[in-house]
Amino acid sequence: MLSVLYQDEHLVAISKPPGLLVHRTGLDAGETQFAMQLLRDQLGRHVWPVHRLDKGTSGVLLFALDADTARLLGQQFESGQDMQKTYRAVVRGWPLNEGLIDHPLRRLDDDARAQRLEVQSAITHYCTLDRLELPLPHSSPHGNHPTTRVALVELQPETGRRHQLRRHLKHLAHPILGDSTHGKGPLNRAVADLMGLQRLWLHALELALRHPHTAQPLRLHAPLGPQWQAWEAHRANRTERGS
Repeated sequence: MLSVLYQDEHLVAISKPPGLLVHRTGLDAGETQFAMQLLRDQLGRHVWPVHRLDKGTSGVLLFALDADTARLLGQQFESGQDMQKTYRAVVRGWPLNEGLIDHPLRRLDDDARAQRLEVQSAITHYCTLDRLELPLPHSSPHGNHPTTRVALVELQPETGRRHQLRRHLKHLAHPILGDSTHGKGPLNRAVADLMGLQRLWLHALELALRHPHTAQPLRLHAPLGPQWQAWEAHRANRTERGS
């Protein structure tokens, strides 16, 4: 059963688990379960998806419960006004304490609208919350190293381009761990072996928006799931070694 974070007569928010598609797509024809259908069956009524999370991303996912609300929410997501999205990610390397990524993104080849507008502006704010060293040896142009640096970061996109966070972190040379498209396969496999699971380490932590009918502020929060406790263990081990 999907975890419902918030529900009223107009909309419902769930905490999407990693590995679940939002809706059916030809890009992943082998999948048989989708958040939209699961939520429809769980609530016993039709639902309208108003935004997307990648299959591998967990966290806050919002649906409308009627067509008018879907239209209003779609307009709000499109404009980005009165809305703030906050994500957590684990990335390779140690980024700066904070920064802004202002890097336009080309529409992906499988986007039906690709010919209408080839390149779109894309802006992401980030800050580094913690830095860790994993017991994973690796080689670089500067020699061999007994550990691999990774960091826990907070991400706040101003725009909502497809795969924006994953592509922006790759542009920054700090790809999100577990990203099979924009990351490094050997590192992803080594991290999966170390953590005991394979996933994209990206979580939609919070979505703040204006309610489409009441105009009241609405803050939707999806706590980090139990899989993220493995990172807390590594942080605790680092603290013990430093004490």
